[in-house]
Amino acid sequence: MIVDRLISEILFGFTGLIGIINPFGIAFLFLERTESLTEHERGVLSKKVAFNAFVVLLVAFFAGTPVLHFFGISIQALRIGGGLAVAVAGWQMLNEPDVPGGGDTPVKQIDAATVMTRGFFPLTVPLTVGPGSIATAIALNANRTHKLSEFVFSSLVSVVVSVLVAIVIWLTYSRAAFFARHLGTDGTKVAMRVSAFLLLCVGVQIMLTGFSEFLQPIADQIK
Repeated sequence: MIVDRLISEILFGFTGLIGIINPFGIAFLFLERTESLTEHERGVLSKKVAFNAFVVLLVAFFAGTPVLHFFGISIQALRIGGGLAVAVAGWQMLNEPDVPGGGDTPVKQIDAATVMTRGFFPLTVPLTVGPGSIATAIALNANRTHKLSEFVFSSLVSVVVSVLVAIVIWLTYSRAAFFARHLGTDGTKVAMRVSAFLLLCVGVQIMLTGFSEFLQPIADQIK
């Protein structure tokens, strides 16, 4: 019984976070921002990003709710604000102009040393683990009880979910160039646009969820 519940909670948290983070789609954006790196360097950086994402998710799981309570921020406000930030990021990526000449014109690249220093910001936060995924992680543990057994159970779920998400991020980011080679230049551009559009939709959905949770008590009172 406990094992079944544990697996269910892990799958629920994992699928919820992976759906918002969308590591496969973001992998193409990661590749675009690390064009100056070699395959080995990109692999090393992908491990750093995955580890950073693991740490950020753990902080959100364990410290997110107390921080919100300290500043008087509700889960609804976090969802609306986080969703807005995600939607804006998706809109900006969706409207970024293509490289002139169908990708044949060289673009200004950041040197490899500088790229390697950006493992946390912006490659981990907010590109990989943005406000939407942080809000989701906090919401998953928002109702955590103070009962020791439940605390241990939810803590175990949080750690396992964070590990699984980090592994998926590492596997997809480290193979971003492989995906791009098989898709080709045009296919990669399409994948990036689709990823940006999905990011926009995820942001809107997070906002709608926040508005729904905020308005539901008001609607119940009116009834």
